This record gives sequence, structure tokens and C-alpha cells, in this order.
Amino acid sequence: MEIAVEKVAHVIVKAREYDAKVQSWEEGSESFELEDAAETVLESRGDDATRDEAAAFIAGLNDDEQAELVALAWIGRGSFEPEDWDEAVETARAERVSRTEDYLLGIPLLADYLEEALEKLGYSVEDAAEGIL
Repeated sequence: MEIAVEKVAHVIVKAREYDAKVQSWEEGSESFELEDAAETVLESRGDDATRDEAAAFIAGLNDDEQAELVALAWIGRGSFEPEDWDEAVETARAERVSRTEDYLLGIPLLADYLEEALEKLGYSVEDAAEGIL
């Protein structure tokens, strides 16, 4: 694996932050109350930088790292086995039709899949993520 485990851990952390966001409440709706305002910190808004930060990080990776990140997501969700690493990476390169960051951030449970893949490949996610938080 050419991509640094620390880079994958960074994507995991950012993906978890992004996944924690919920759709924003409309302040004019009947269900919005003043106490709900405290929960707006976890709301997803158009001007929210959480997704943009994750997308910018992924976009900043080189083509090989992006292909490996996609392959990791596929291994984590069970589309490929760890022993099929080379095939997964080649498939990621060959099937790329959109921006990698858009594809990956559109995968529900991306962070879980990346973490699962690292574990299947024998890497410690906790060790890699220590300096990120």
C-alpha cells in the first residue's frame, strides 16, 4: 500500500465529522424550538466547511493515493478481499468517472469501510489517528 496510513486516518476522521452532520431544521417550521438551536452545531449547512475540508484533502492526494483510497473503501465494504488489493486498485483506476472526493463522500459509512479495510490489511487505525485529533 503506497498511501500513508496517516492519510487514510485523516480521511476517516473527516468522514466521521461529515457523517455526524444532520440536515438543518427550518427555523420557521413548527417543530423548531429555541432549545433546538443548541443542536444546530451538528447541522449541515451550505456554507459548512466540514465536507469541503474532507473533499479538499482527498482532491489533494495524487492519482495513485486516490485509487488506493477507493480500493480501501471497496475492501472495507466487502466488494474485494484484502488479497485482491492489486485488482481493487486497478479497478478503481479504470472505473474512475467522477471526482474521487465526490464519489467517496457519497458513500454512506465511508469511515467505517476505511477503518475495516485497514484492519483487514493489518494496520492499526488508532496508532495512525493519534496525531490527527
